[in-house]
Amino acid sequence: MSTVIPMRRLSIAVIVFGAFAHVMAAAQPQGKAQTPRQALMEMFFSKTPGTFVEHLPNATRAALDKSGALAMLQQYSAMATQVQTQGQNIQTFESGPVMLAGEDPKTGQKFEITIEKDSLRGELDDIEVGFRVYKDGQPQRTPFLPKMTFSMKKEAETWKLNEISITLRLPLADPDLLKAFTEKMKAQPQVSLVAQHEGPAREMPAPVSSNGPMVISAMKTILSAETTYSQRYPNTGYACTLSNLDGFGGGEPNEHQAMLLSSSLASGRKYGYVFTISNCGGTPASAFQLTAVPNEPGFGGKAFCADQSGVIRSANGNAAECLASGVPVQ
Repeated sequence: MSTVIPMRRLSIAVIVFGAFAHVMAAAQPQGKAQTPRQALMEMFFSKTPGTFVEHLPNATRAALDKSGALAMLQQYSAMATQVQTQGQNIQTFESGPVMLAGEDPKTGQKFEITIEKDSLRGELDDIEVGFRVYKDGQPQRTPFLPKMTFSMKKEAETWKLNEISITLRLPLADPDLLKAFTEKMKAQPQVSLVAQHEGPAREMPAPVSSNGPMVISAMKTILSAETTYSQRYPNTGYACTLSNLDGFGGGEPNEHQAMLLSSSLASGRKYGYVFTISNCGGTPASAFQLTAVPNEPGFGGKAFCADQSGVIRSANGNAAECLASGVPVQ
């Protein structure tokens, strides 16, 4: 598949390209008329600070400068200059099938950035590059190495990087890919399964009881929201649904969207528990009950409950047992 990367995500693609090469090397364009390939090499491999930004489109530079991101890209150029001094053996080529060749002296691993296609059309040029890795003199086969196309466009006699495309190849029947998958699966620890009386086995979830402190904290948040709600809307009293305490997303707060809880908590499901408001009614509502029970009964975990008094209680049974004989947690 082929994906076109917008210019606002340019920094991500740049990091991918630079990280693969491991280093930045100097490019020395010959003559006054710089070719698109020389401009691309100067942009990524030059030791001169500022050359990266110089080959960005004028509109992009203006937008980045306005947002303050231009300084970050200038720092990238400075960092690239420092990386060049890390002892790597690098060669760049202004013509031929290889644009960059390098070797890591520590590992002996060699790599190349190759020109797969160069389509010059007037003031436009698409330069497609590929990557090769060698170990002990042998090319390493991998289905994951991408191909990148750098679309260059001439602006005011200077070649600028106008667009980046990345093509990823994933052959599902490739022997190397299948071998990597198999080895990874063998290295994974076996998942504990529990047999059910009916139906297939399923993965044992983590003990819900370990989420107790977070559940108690969520209960306190809801109770505090209920107190604020009743004070803000005395004619309504307490909120009888969690959704009335939510409502983020637009408009002004009201009794149907008080904007007192996060949407994740107002959904009623969090930390492996189900939160419910019940026994609430009247005009105004003067009482309510709040319960929190494990999302998957039968796998352990306490039930928690509270009411308008603000006291949180717990029990080893269900919500009804908590409300009837729960022990205060604090």
